[in-house]
Amino acid sequence: MEVWAVGRPGPIDEGPLRLVERAVPAVGPGEVLVQVLACGICRTDLHLCEGDLIPRRPDVVPGHQVVGDVVARGSAAERFEIGDRIGIAWLRSTCGSCEFCRRGAENLCPRSTYTGWDADGGFARYTTVPQDFAYRLDADRAPEELAPFLCAGIIGYRALVRAALPPGGRLGLYGFGSSAHLTAQVAAAQGAEVFVLTRGEANQRLARELGVAFVGAAQDVPPLPLDSAIVFAPAGDLVPLALQALKPGGTVAVAGIHLSDVPVLNYDRDLFRERDLRSVTANTRLDGEELFRLVARLPVAAHTAVVPFERIDRALSDLAHSRGSGSLVAAVS
Repeated sequence: MEVWAVGRPGPIDEGPLRLVERAVPAVGPGEVLVQVLACGICRTDLHLCEGDLIPRRPDVVPGHQVVGDVVARGSAAERFEIGDRIGIAWLRSTCGSCEFCRRGAENLCPRSTYTGWDADGGFARYTTVPQDFAYRLDADRAPEELAPFLCAGIIGYRALVRAALPPGGRLGLYGFGSSAHLTAQVAAAQGAEVFVLTRGEANQRLARELGVAFVGAAQDVPPLPLDSAIVFAPAGDLVPLALQALKPGGTVAVAGIHLSDVPVLNYDRDLFRERDLRSVTANTRLDGEELFRLVARLPVAAHTAVVPFERIDRALSDLAHSRGSGSLVAAVS
């Protein structure tokens, strides 16, 4: 089969991602083999290709927003039937026995592994997944529509929870890519007033189309104090701005897996009056299950640009250079 593999990490335009031939993977105990139909293209994949995240195995295949059909089952894999439509997300496995797993914080498990980082992911015709870490999906919805929810959606949902937004509160979103545009819709459907601060005309235009309360540049000051904010852009210099935009007692959640350095914070200006700064680390399976229940009943839809499998490398270049808006998805099969 064809796969996109990371050779030597470097700038995406220098070709660190290569299209190569690889054997269809063998399915292990407790795993299922999935024929990939669509795979979302995430900024984390870009970080992996460019070396902001160091690949954990040679020639790893990225892609962790996978929608596909079960075509084979390993021993003791009985959760899904052949032909079932399932989703594969970033979190691939946890130990299940450490203090974090026991208290429901499996995203902090020190032995956790990740799709497209520790194991080959969905930039391929076929991939495998442990059955306990896959999501059952609605086969009546287009695979390209569902793919972005498997990372952008799940991480955005966890960031929204971490941001502690009060009912009907004002939420600021710094950066407005794949994750933020889904989070904005979830928050608005639950009664929030959403303020978007982002660079790029296309991102700003999408925010206006979604009917948010305010759209400004990333460095702008919101017209009203915020209850909560989420920093999606991988730019540490936005963190003080988000903190300064909060009401007393407000919370900023930083959603990215990679962030440039945060400038020195001034305690009185940035943190005093019980303003909180929180990070977001991966997700739990419960986050994904809760999100898909919400998506089934709320008017939330991914705005996607679908590209052919053969153009995944060029799509990542578009992402790196902020060309386009919403979610990028590769149609694989």
